[in-house]
Amino acid sequence: MAADNRRPDRVAEAIREVVATFLAEGVKDPRVVGLVTVTGVDVTRDLRHAKVFVSIMGSDAERAATIDGLASVAGHLRARVGRELRLRLAPEIAFRVDEAIARAARIESLL
Repeated sequence: MAADNRRPDRVAEAIREVVATFLAEGVKDPRVVGLVTVTGVDVTRDLRHAKVFVSIMGSDAERAATIDGLASVAGHLRARVGRELRLRLAPEIAFRVDEAIARAARIESLL
């Protein structure tokens, strides 16, 4: 039973690696600009949905464009995750901006 509880964590970590590799290879969507870093992945217990948290360096306009671009490649990424991880059902991928790093940088600049 304990091993079953860790599976979503293992899948989340594997998804994080696949998405990070995909982003490092360069996304074909021209809207994805600036430096995008995968900060974490949350997967539901049934492995049907994955929230990918990303930190995006750049202006607000660049961040908004990048999120739109990432949303448009989510379907392709879902297929790639399913293929690379050999999952029967690849999770729906949703990108979320992780504000923690930006907030930390802002606090650092204020200090």
